Amino acid sequence: MRHLSATLLIALVCLHAAFSGEAVAETAKDLVGTWTLVSVVTERDGGKFDTYGPNAKGLLVFDANGRYSIIFIAADLPKFVSGNRSSGTIDENKAVVAGSLAHFGTYVVDEADKSFTFQIDRATFPNWEGKNNKRSFVIIGNELRFTDPHASAGGIATTIFERAK
Repeated sequence: MRHLSATLLIALVCLHAAFSGEAVAETAKDLVGTWTLVSVVTERDGGKFDTYGPNAKGLLVFDANGRYSIIFIAADLPKFVSGNRSSGTIDENKAVVAGSLAHFGTYVVDEADKSFTFQIDRATFPNWEGKNNKRSFVIIGNELRFTDPHASAGGIATTIFERAK
């Protein structure tokens, strides 16, 4: 009887996943495509905050040949009074650096570990250039969720993207 109950429970869970659109995936093939930012939340010093503020925008692209590009931009970046990006004020430049991040390079997926590693060629945070940044990830339905245990601004960041439509 116990064996039959366990079998029924497993079957019900599988049916729920199949019909609810909540299939779980963690393969390189599952990552390929374009993803739009939902949120980035950082935990640091006992608190949680929206890393790039409310309504931030971002894009993540994984191609089938192992290349990626990612960008995050806060919604409230200031316009430069001068109209020239090379002559921003100290405050304007500081806000742009704090409110944006981009990098590109190659990626490797470890399906057994349910992680991928960004092998960063270039980044707006130069300390990451030439580095490998590993992320644990899961894809449920159209949502990609990954964790950065060493976020560029400190703490642990959890990032959520959804597959672009």
